[in-house]
Amino acid sequence: MKKKQAFSTYKTVFIAVMAAVVCVVTFFRFPLMGSKVHFANAMCLLSGLLFGPIGGGLAAGIGSTLYDALFGGYDVIQCLITFVSKFLMAFICALIASSTRDGGSPKLRVVAASVAGALSYVALYMFKTFVYQRFVYGYPGDAVWATMLSKLPASLINAVFAMVVTPVLYAALLPALKKTGVLDRIR
Repeated sequence: MKKKQAFSTYKTVFIAVMAAVVCVVTFFRFPLMGSKVHFANAMCLLSGLLFGPIGGGLAAGIGSTLYDALFGGYDVIQCLITFVSKFLMAFICALIASSTRDGGSPKLRVVAASVAGALSYVALYMFKTFVYQRFVYGYPGDAVWATMLSKLPASLINAVFAMVVTPVLYAALLPALKKTGVLDRIR
């Protein structure tokens, strides 16, 4: 009897392509109040919706980590933090989108999943900022909170953009992926 692979070659290639998309989309960003607004979070959430918790998490984490390692100038620890936080964002999004217990609308689940995934990333990013500012750099509490408050607007803009764009992209891609049979092969 033939064993079923956890990831087929087909799915692995699609995850790698999506990781590349996440990496490239990260270039499209602009500074805002001491942070950066970018569009990669929408692609990370889309990865979770398309590939499920593990595959989507890998695409989001690998793509974001590649950007940080190759173009962001971050060290290994920060790249690992990026991988974990982006993985978790896509993972949470996929878990909520794939839950069938509530029996509600699949479209509403996709929106709820996008919101939860995006907000989970904001929370993780703020937590990382707090830990680095307070315990790694040793800044006093008021400076830490000032830094976190300066980064929050850009983080929330990233989150809102991802919450709005991800369900729209998913709804646009879903019919074509179903019709061609790709969706069945990548899930």
